[in-house]
Amino acid sequence: MNVIGFAGFSGSGKTTLVEQLIPALRQRGQRVSVVKHAHHKFDIDHPGKDTWRHRAAGAFEVVAASDKRLALMREFEQPCELSVHQLLAELYQGVDWVLVEGFKDSDLPKIEIWRGPTADYAARPVGYPGDDFIVAIATDAPTQLPTPTQLPLLDLNDPAALADWLLSQGQRFAYDWQFHGETLT
Repeated sequence: MNVIGFAGFSGSGKTTLVEQLIPALRQRGQRVSVVKHAHHKFDIDHPGKDTWRHRAAGAFEVVAASDKRLALMREFEQPCELSVHQLLAELYQGVDWVLVEGFKDSDLPKIEIWRGPTADYAARPVGYPGDDFIVAIATDAPTQLPTPTQLPLLDLNDPAALADWLLSQGQRFAYDWQFHGETLT
């Protein structure tokens, strides 16, 4: 499995790019999973549903499955911040690519998303000068980058080209399970 992160400020276009990159990779025969860093309060379950009732009754984990999908919900007894490696360990290892959105401080190879300033979007600093894990920059304004770089510059608005670039890199993004072999406890 290959793993690549996408890091950038809120509003820079991370979610849109990942959303467009998924079908671009799928069209190239790739199976894709996503790990997304969520905010403190999120829920995929709804009051009154059987799974919600099981969680409300105190179940540590509830798995709901059909012939189309599977969902695992786990209630932590104490708040904990999971590492991206712990979350990757939970995924099916037979996928070709895992796109990681968020986790900007992780030690995964990442593409920085940087959008040029507009009337609606203020200029933001770049992370690549101080983050050795950033391997490329996806931007809509390469000539406006505030710091020169030798990193590859990718068109933020061309997910097909970005998919081709990822695939051309071969095993550069292969995830080393033995090095990162964390699990949830």
